[in-house]
Amino acid sequence: MRGILRSPDFRRLWLADGLSQVGNRIDFLVIPLLATTTLAASVAEVSLLRTLSTLPYLLLGLQVGAWCDRMRNRPVLITADLGRALLIGSVPLAAVFGSLTLGHLYVVVLLAGVFTVFFNVAHQTYLPNLVERGELPDANARLQTNLSVAAIAGPGLGGMIVQFIGGAGAMAVDALTYLWSAAWLRRIRTPDVRPEPAERNLRREIGEGLRTVTHNPLLRAIALHGAASSLFQSMFMAVSMVFMVRDLHVAPFMIGLLGTISLFGALLASGVAQRLGTRFGAARALYFGAAVYSVSFLLNAFATQGWGLAWWVAGGFGSSFGIIVLGVFETSFRQAVTPHELLGRVSSVSQTVIFGIAPLGSLLGGLIAELTTTRVTLYVCGIGILAASAILIASPLRKMRDLPLAEGTVENDQGDRERG
Repeated sequence: MRGILRSPDFRRLWLADGLSQVGNRIDFLVIPLLATTTLAASVAEVSLLRTLSTLPYLLLGLQVGAWCDRMRNRPVLITADLGRALLIGSVPLAAVFGSLTLGHLYVVVLLAGVFTVFFNVAHQTYLPNLVERGELPDANARLQTNLSVAAIAGPGLGGMIVQFIGGAGAMAVDALTYLWSAAWLRRIRTPDVRPEPAERNLRREIGEGLRTVTHNPLLRAIALHGAASSLFQSMFMAVSMVFMVRDLHVAPFMIGLLGTISLFGALLASGVAQRLGTRFGAARALYFGAAVYSVSFLLNAFATQGWGLAWWVAGGFGSSFGIIVLGVFETSFRQAVTPHELLGRVSSVSQTVIFGIAPLGSLLGGLIAELTTTRVTLYVCGIGILAASAILIASPLRKMRDLPLAEGTVENDQGDRERG
């Protein structure tokens, strides 16, 4: 084994993360497909599923960051996996007994979303416990590889399972991936030390995380760009399945296959991201990833039946490549410059502004599709993401070659004012 994978505990975290990512991708495809085909849900009803899945970030994201800074992270990760396995596993059981309803799916995605908030915040907080600061880009690149492989395997696997044994069977497989992930997390041996006892004030702790992000011009720009992109990407996700099934008349297996082909861009990105950063500089690599992502996303709106589906593949390939490159360097930068005792809060701020706006995007996507068409909605999404790149263009990132990946090397607005 090479690089960071020589560490047994990181390898266990990497395997657990990979299994969770596969489960997430199956879930991402199957739940709206189940609602669209089996339960005959409308566009608005499908978009509500997306809204509820991300609503916990808006309601609990900042609080979860403060709580995770008070707790040992590994038990949080294991509990989140077990909770999601139980919830997702209830869907095939309900289907077997003929009692599955949209209301049931709404409850499942909402509560599973709560566990996902805890998992994602604790996951980013936990990684620096297992690896050295200089190993963070390599470690994050490996975790982004999981995301890439899951993005490629998940849709095809989910579509195949739906095609042969139905959506309920796919949900059962999804539940098993979470259980397997929890089993790998239990095998990690590195001590997970409880933070030092201290006087706690939730409002003050949340404020510290918010100030860390808002006073750092790079963290602020990255968070704002993520929020704007998330708004339009959530609009896209809310209507894309309906567009493929009802407008283009694509079969479930073919939807999964097209997603698998297009998402090879993510696998390519995870393999070359670190090399891009080494050769051209981390800041330029991040900037390049944002540009590819922004330009490519608009291509999805040009998809038509037959050979016109190549637009969908091209859009997915380019945007998945760009977003993985973005993710590697954004996450490494945030983990490297943030004091460990604030990492949970800073991670939760970033995730809250990105995922917290997603419910609004899902609702807007469904509303625009109802008032116009799903294709018009896709055009709005692509143009919006392209326009959001102006946030990074206006930031200090455009003048940088490398991101400061050492603690204390980032100047923030507050420090500048104090010296002035």
